[in-house]
Amino acid sequence: MKKIVSVLTIMSCLILFTSTVFAESAVTRIKDIAKVQGVRSNQLMGYGLVVGLPGTGDDDDTVQMIQSTVSMLERFGITVNSADLDTDNVAAVMVTAILPPFVREGDTIDVTISSMGNAESIQGGTLLQTPLLAADGEVYAVAQGPVSTGGFIVGNGAGNRAQRNFPTVGTTPNGAIVERTVEDELGKNGQLSLSLAQVDFTTATRVANAINAAYFQYGAIARAANPGRIDIRIPPGYRSNVVGFVATIESLPIRPDNIAKVVFSERTGTIVMGGDVTVDECAITQGGLSIKVQRSTDVYQPDPLSYGTTMVTNSTATDVDEESSSSIVIPATTNISDIVGALNAVGATPRDCISILQAMKAAGAIHAVLEII
Repeated sequence: MKKIVSVLTIMSCLILFTSTVFAESAVTRIKDIAKVQGVRSNQLMGYGLVVGLPGTGDDDDTVQMIQSTVSMLERFGITVNSADLDTDNVAAVMVTAILPPFVREGDTIDVTISSMGNAESIQGGTLLQTPLLAADGEVYAVAQGPVSTGGFIVGNGAGNRAQRNFPTVGTTPNGAIVERTVEDELGKNGQLSLSLAQVDFTTATRVANAINAAYFQYGAIARAANPGRIDIRIPPGYRSNVVGFVATIESLPIRPDNIAKVVFSERTGTIVMGGDVTVDECAITQGGLSIKVQRSTDVYQPDPLSYGTTMVTNSTATDVDEESSSSIVIPATTNISDIVGALNAVGATPRDCISILQAMKAAGAIHAVLEII
């Protein structure tokens, strides 16, 4: 009995030690770290005109707007001289949209309208029918409708003008009708693949193992083809229900693996450290030299009845103050709170911490990737 208790005690200590040394990531779903290959959006773009503006459109010397207006009127059998146009209520715009996957003909999508001339505002205007093209040059949607900017310009003159947000960029919710569908055949030839958001050998292996464990009755249906892709063979019973099969895979729990990383921003002094950062024993000394230069003005008055004049002089005083250095020894540890506590004990500011971490990395004392954003 004593032997069994001793073995259990030793195992408990090993488990406690392991959990202290190796910081595990949180459990998440496969859906949150991977996506099905081929399920993607497409960018659309078109050129159009916004009309009905209250004199805030492009100037008469905006070439693209003048040419577009003349061409549009000619399509309706109206011939005009471009020199006779007064089109302050028209603006040339670029129209952009995102075509989501699996949309069908007749579905509507949102569009963004951006002025490309010198229009002051496109608020209150109406976008005329604008074909939206993809990278292959084909039209996949047609946009038209009123423009909502969420911004405005009021007043006139340099001193009586106020602007809120950006009135030269607006949106038209559900303003484009899908005319052509991008065919996405899910599960073609009984195969599909998952793409990891973060490429990692360990995470790819864990995802494949989790899928194989969930569908063990079908054998090894998943394999990590590379650190960023997992190939899956769809079981025969799910060939007619690929969507349901993907849904069950996405809900499987997985513990992703991450590299030790420290991310910091020098602009804001923000430092974020991952839980797997380890540090070797090292000594840190932090101090500074403070130099103050002060200027003062002195006034000298002459003695009474001396017929002298008042004199004003400027003097400069320089004071040098060398702060006492603070030293601390950080023991070899894997607890990130120890690192932060040690840096705080030195009295380091966030910007000082960035320099200290960079020096520790250069000395080989910190085992993590440093990333500046």
